[in-house]
Amino acid sequence: YFLTHSAAILSDAAESVVHGVATGLAAFALWYASRPADVEHPYGHGRIAYFSAGFEGALVFAASIAVLYNAGVGLIRGVELHNLGVGMGISGGLAAINLGLGWGLLRVGRRYNSVVLMANGKHVLSDVWTTAAAIVGVGLVMLTKLTWLDPATGLVLGLYIMASGLGLVRGSFAGLMDEIEPALSERLIRGLRTEMSGGRIVDFHQLRCRRVNDELWVDVHVLVPGELRIDAAHTRVTEVEEAIRRLFPGETVRINSHLEPADHERAHPGGHDGLTDPLLAAARRRTE
Repeated sequence: YFLTHSAAILSDAAESVVHGVATGLAAFALWYASRPADVEHPYGHGRIAYFSAGFEGALVFAASIAVLYNAGVGLIRGVELHNLGVGMGISGGLAAINLGLGWGLLRVGRRYNSVVLMANGKHVLSDVWTTAAAIVGVGLVMLTKLTWLDPATGLVLGLYIMASGLGLVRGSFAGLMDEIEPALSERLIRGLRTEMSGGRIVDFHQLRCRRVNDELWVDVHVLVPGELRIDAAHTRVTEVEEAIRRLFPGETVRINSHLEPADHERAHPGGHDGLTDPLLAAARRRTE
């Protein structure tokens, strides 16, 4: 930026600087999230991944404000540009490096369901697109000699960076609030209904699931014939849990199952106080 005074290149540089800071935080979050559960954190430390992704999104959003301000000033006051060819060359080389790094981070993040790596990969790829747009904008200025195209490009990139930051914050908020993808809950419901069809269980309800970084947690009440001995019922439920784990190969699945007799109304007259069944209710609505 100091070579060119280009608002378009500044937008790219600002996001790259933010990404450098965010990478340090992501490295810390990965280390901390991998720590085993302890007395103070019996569910583990995975939720820090969502904090890391949200903080990165907030930094990106803050950078977008600075970019938009600089571009707005450039449009109003005009700009004086220098060494645009050198700036384009440097930006192009960095974009090629970031493209390979971003795809690699996304691939590994998806393989291991790592919120931190996926957020970092998306951020790196957003760097690539902003760099490409900045190069196009600077190239147009060089071709047309219309210097106002540079701050105009900066404005567009600033808005894109802002949307990218808000997307990261939205994903972080969804994770902290235990938001789950409908496809995941549908896979669980189909798997449990398969176990019903096979005769292992009579029914199920109170299904809950949530992701915590790279782990999937499942809670479910499983109904079996009331005349079964406790050891036989436990064996059936264990088999059901293993069947659920097979639905998510390569993932760490934590299952808490509650055993109940098939005559549920007799065991719990009026149902479970204060509990709802949102996943099953949503599944029923989709099939109606």
